[in-house]
This record gives sequence, C-alpha cells and structure tokens, in this order.
Amino acid sequence: MKKTDLSKFNNSWYNPGGKIKRLIWFAVNFFIFQNRLNGWTGIKVFFLRLFGAKVGQNVVIKPNVNIKYPWKLTIGDNTWIGEQVWIDNLGEVTIGKNVCLSQGAMLLCGNHNYKSESFDLMVGDITLEDGVWIGAHAVVCPAVTCHSHAILSVNSVATSNLDAYTIYQGNPSVEVRKRKFD
Repeated sequence: MKKTDLSKFNNSWYNPGGKIKRLIWFAVNFFIFQNRLNGWTGIKVFFLRLFGAKVGQNVVIKPNVNIKYPWKLTIGDNTWIGEQVWIDNLGEVTIGKNVCLSQGAMLLCGNHNYKSESFDLMVGDITLEDGVWIGAHAVVCPAVTCHSHAILSVNSVATSNLDAYTIYQGNPSVEVRKRKFD
C-alpha cells in the first residue's frame, strides 16, 4: 500500500508571478492590508490596482484582510470585504457587484490531491456572481461558483457550486431554502 511521501512534492509547474513582484506584494499586503489599524479603503484599492487587480467603484475593504495575489483578482462595484477575510487566490478569483464577504470568510483556490503519493497541489478558480453573500467564517473551496445572489451562511463550507437565489448552510453546505426579497 502506498503512503504519502512529502519529499516527492513538487509544484514547480505553478508560477503565480515573478519573485520580486511577490516579495514587494508580500510587504504591501502585510503593512497595508493586514494592518488592523488601517481602515482606509482608498489606499488599499490603489495598491490592488497597482498590482494588477481589477477593482470596481465603491468597494469597501476593512482592516486585517489577506490577499495572496492581487493580479489574480477581480472585484465588482459596491462590494464589501470584511475584517479578517482571506482571499487565498492561487487561481483566479472573480467577485461580482454588490457582494458581501463577511468577517473571517475564506476563499481558497488551492488544495492537495490526497490520492497522490506526492500530495500534488491542485488549483481551481472561484467565482462569486453579483449579489452573493458569504457569511462570517464561511469557506469557499477551489473551483466553486456561487451563482447570483446565493448565500453561504455562517461557518459553512461550499465544496460545490451554489445555485442562484438559494441559501446554503453546513459542512459541506446544503440548500436550506430559497432567497426571497421583500
């Protein structure tokens, strides 16, 4: 029976950007984005755009946010990103308009192949369509699309796509009801 052998791990195929660019971004991310005292969204949007992110108008980014690679990020108009959100975008992350990422939410584009002896890295893009709400401490896994106005409730984990106008809860998340507006 084969066993995991991490000495065989090799993700040399994965190249998210130049080393100097990543190093400079690491410093900006640490001092500007992860800084609990920096509530100024304008400077954060400036740096995201400077590093290649596509960012819409009226975006709100709270303190203590962690973004892996801004050049793999698109954010639509009127989107809110809460405290302690982690966008671990090894792949492309597309966030639509009027999306809310509540505090502590995680968008995770990477995972490992547990069936592989070398525990290979796997990367999948994440898409949050317009009007999506990701609840506090909820997790969206690689290769998941949250369709228009879907909700992933507090502490839930989306391991597969979420249907439009539907509320999901649990780990793994399951549909609990349809989203209706008054």
